[in-house]
Amino acid sequence: MWSHVYDPLGNPWLSTLCAALPVIVLLGALGIFHIKAHIAAMMGLITSLVVAIGIFGMPGSMAVSATLMGAANGLLPIGWIILNVIFLYQLTERKGQFAILRESITGVTQDRRLQLLLIAFCFGAFFEGAGGFGTPVAVTGAMLIGLGFSPLAASGLSLIANTAPVAYGALGTPITTLAKVTGIDVMLISSMVGRQMTLFAVIVPFWLLIAFCGWKNTLRIWPAALVAGLSFAIPQLIVSNTMGPELVAVIASVCSIAALVLFLKVWHPQEVYTSTAGTMAGAAAEAAGKTALQPKHGYSTGDVVRAWLPWLILSVLVFAWGSPSVKKLLDSIFTLDIQWPGLHNLVQKMPPVVAKPHLEAAVYKLNLLSTTGTGILVAGILSGLIMGYRPSELVKVYGQTFWSLRYSLITIVAMLALGYLTRYSGVDITLGLAFSHTGVLYPFFGTLLGWLGVALTGSDTAANVLFGGLQKASATQLGLSPVLMTAANSAGGVMGKMIDAQSIVVASTATQYYGKEGVILRYVFFHSLALACLVGLVVTAMAYLPPFTLLVLH
Repeated sequence: MWSHVYDPLGNPWLSTLCAALPVIVLLGALGIFHIKAHIAAMMGLITSLVVAIGIFGMPGSMAVSATLMGAANGLLPIGWIILNVIFLYQLTERKGQFAILRESITGVTQDRRLQLLLIAFCFGAFFEGAGGFGTPVAVTGAMLIGLGFSPLAASGLSLIANTAPVAYGALGTPITTLAKVTGIDVMLISSMVGRQMTLFAVIVPFWLLIAFCGWKNTLRIWPAALVAGLSFAIPQLIVSNTMGPELVAVIASVCSIAALVLFLKVWHPQEVYTSTAGTMAGAAAEAAGKTALQPKHGYSTGDVVRAWLPWLILSVLVFAWGSPSVKKLLDSIFTLDIQWPGLHNLVQKMPPVVAKPHLEAAVYKLNLLSTTGTGILVAGILSGLIMGYRPSELVKVYGQTFWSLRYSLITIVAMLALGYLTRYSGVDITLGLAFSHTGVLYPFFGTLLGWLGVALTGSDTAANVLFGGLQKASATQLGLSPVLMTAANSAGGVMGKMIDAQSIVVASTATQYYGKEGVILRYVFFHSLALACLVGLVVTAMAYLPPFTLLVLH
């Protein structure tokens, strides 16, 4: 057995600096030195091993075991989802179905700004609510690149859009996990997160458009952005406060899709914006993007239905695979809980992170049948057969897809290995404790702790496991509402989803923007940090400033 040491150098500043080294190396290699993602990930992992073993004193065998467990989680479920989404995309692309789908969207709107709202924000929220774990970025990124968006725009904008529903992703998994970790009633946390995120469900559609085409072009379609945001925010607030976390994102996204589509039947922008460059300022794109109305596509209803059918099958199966009854059925057929050798119950968390020493479980769930990626694979096989592929052709396309994704899969494996190593070595807790010593400013910095947790782990669920207990303990010591701060961990965490290396690799893979992960990181970093700070300000207002304090649950 080995116990965490959170200040191994006897100096909190130096210990925190050493704990940050893996993140500095990883992000610096990607964002500053433009090193390829799989190499940068390996550099970050090696740095993490040196820090964990050489500075924090983790036994070498345990460090290797934690690394291997993270790698396993990188392959399943994350890598498995990406592989199968791109497989489905390749099938539709090779048969020309994706081209028809792209043109059919002009039947709803020919304006690129509105297409972005509908796909990245509305559809993306549905896939996040039903599946999570990278599914929305993979699907919407592939759809946007198919619509003609530039690779950078398709990648970055998919990441920015995938924020508002993340706290309730995968049928509420982050919230239910947070409730288990902290012992706080799940309805209290669900309600609190819903209140914290309502404003941002309205802001994100506008933010997304401003990032794409600038202020002027966004204000020209403000009614549509407001409809998309309000029709998501209001159901999210109601469902999160009355029904619990499970169906929040699914119901809110369906409402948003329906409301926006119906609204676009009666409202149209004065000028159609056709640029797909996704410039940050939007000035150059504005000049290129105004055209007269274009003729609508000439495909028959049957052609359009066949083009959308694979994605409809995907939506139904992802939702079904995420439902508790289907998961339970599939898990009863095959699931294997592996107590990870050399790690399970051998690492001990220590105060002040926990009230008393606590053994960390390390159980890898091998549930190949019930994982979301298998549902996506089934959707791909069914769609391929419907499109006329022979079984041998499906196998060939699958092999080609796997080979094209080999570096992306290596990157994901390395990223998850790094995340698990920092978790079990206590390195990330050292970073978290630095945030917890901010006193009266803790509501702001505690929210940023959630942001940091997701940036490190790639998962709102994992960040809640990592820092949920710390948030509760710190809030209690400072006289703040534990419900407010545990919820803030999840709400702040959603903004970190944009910059976690795992999501960036998913985006670059889906948009075939290989080797440009550093470019994507630079594109989204400001948006991620700025939105996280805004969440922090909202939480701070709820902690101290009437009448916002009336929204706080205890």
